[in-house]
Amino acid sequence: MEKTLRTELKDGYAILTLNRPEVRNALNTDMLSQLADALAHLDCDPGIRTVVLTGADGNFASGADLGEIADKTALDGVHDPRLRSWATIAKYRMPLIAAVEGYCLGGGFELAQRCDLIVAAQNAIFGQPEIRLGLIPGAGGIQRLATSIGKAWAMRLVLTGETMTGEEAFDRGLASHKTVPGEALQFANELAAKLAKGAPLAQQFAKQAVLAALEKPEGFDLERRSFELLLSTEDKAVGIAAFRAKRKPEFKGR
Repeated sequence: MEKTLRTELKDGYAILTLNRPEVRNALNTDMLSQLADALAHLDCDPGIRTVVLTGADGNFASGADLGEIADKTALDGVHDPRLRSWATIAKYRMPLIAAVEGYCLGGGFELAQRCDLIVAAQNAIFGQPEIRLGLIPGAGGIQRLATSIGKAWAMRLVLTGETMTGEEAFDRGLASHKTVPGEALQFANELAAKLAKGAPLAQQFAKQAVLAALEKPEGFDLERRSFELLLSTEDKAVGIAAFRAKRKPEFKGR
């Protein structure tokens, strides 16, 4: 397995860096598995009070690895090994901070949304462009967007595939903090160091309480089932082929 995740331990917190810069840190199965395993390990370390998640070489994560999705069917989606990784990431008990520079799209955006705090550079690019591939987000992106920025903007992003900057993400309540370009990780480190000095049990319960108020299981289940069904459509094949050929897709509704 290629080492696509870098781990750095600090005083009271850790930094996990997505490390596939040649593809703008696109999320593949191995990377998600390494991330999940790292968080599970850190969750058992009482000396680590929070984790900063970032991406190498100026991008957070440009989306899912299309090479893994192109030939997947609905049945493959049901048995997708990434589901275990997403579930493990969601179980991390302490505060999880995303430091976002550059592209944060598709599955990368869903990963950032699973973090408790998002520190966004003003020129970061957030978006759920799956609709352009004949798909929808499949890891909770729609549910979390609707909660964080409301129906109008959630519909706009997921139906059109448009993007928003870090500045816009902060203004609309998606990002918790904003910084000038190039300083998201430094800001996130300072925030993590501050949180590491807090009361860890209280932080765990506070995180659980906020998530319990916002996340409804039935919505996540519907989103995932819909994503799985779309994997077997002709439109998905058309969308991915058009993306790779850098041309506009002609969807048929099949």
